[in-house]
Amino acid sequence: MTRIAVIGGGRIGEALTAGLLESGRMTKDLVVVETHRERADVIAGRFGIRVTDDVADGVVGADLLVVAVKPRDVDSVLTALSKAELSGDRDQILVSLAAGTTTARLEGKLPAGFPVVRVMPNTPMLVGQGMSVIAPGRYARAEHLDLVTDVLAAVGKVVTVAENQMDAVTAVSGSGPAYFFLVVEAMVEAGVGLGLARDVATELVVQTMIGSAALLDSSDQTAAELRVAVTSPAGTTAAAMRELERGGLRSMFLEGMHAAKRRSAEQGSSVE
Repeated sequence: MTRIAVIGGGRIGEALTAGLLESGRMTKDLVVVETHRERADVIAGRFGIRVTDDVADGVVGADLLVVAVKPRDVDSVLTALSKAELSGDRDQILVSLAAGTTTARLEGKLPAGFPVVRVMPNTPMLVGQGMSVIAPGRYARAEHLDLVTDVLAAVGKVVTVAENQMDAVTAVSGSGPAYFFLVVEAMVEAGVGLGLARDVATELVVQTMIGSAALLDSSDQTAAELRVAVTSPAGTTAAAMRELERGGLRSMFLEGMHAAKRRSAEQGSSVE
């Protein structure tokens, strides 16, 4: 059984822990490292697993060292890991979920040859529907990627890309939930403006989004083809689409996601 140390008991760290336990892929061979006592008590009480505030202690014997902290806290984690008995010769892998942190930066702080896998998760991981994108570092081998993929599959889908695509990934799936929530927010407000009660408008929009996503996921048709199927010539949907296109919806998404990609690259450069 793979032993996993999750360093960071925040929302993403907790989501991964919950997913692993609920999937049955892990039993109790899992430890969480959390320095904030109140948060540590919550994790321990909720899952009945070992929680420690000592990074070096928590990673003893672990096969996967999952760094699930904010980018600003990565350096302190790496400093703490330097006190642990890590070696690139051992079958251990560091998995980083910290946004904008390159594998080269991590490798530079770890023993020579230590395998690193970078991950861009997103918040639907909290409900087991995450999109995790992984990129191998210089020393990560195929079997390392297979193991990381298997672990992350407990909380959603997993795709592998080259690391030079991670800024684009951040713009698409990493930030993607926020775009989705903005569209939902706008549609609910529009529904209220059309005379619907807010709770009714919210239920209509949320279920429409859930159903549409499920239809797209299960269909062999593209989003464009499914959209055309709903859009009758000169009908109500066509009228709405005409106004959305006139407002520049597509170009606004394009510009917004380019901005997210640029910002991701800037953040990565600022922490090197």
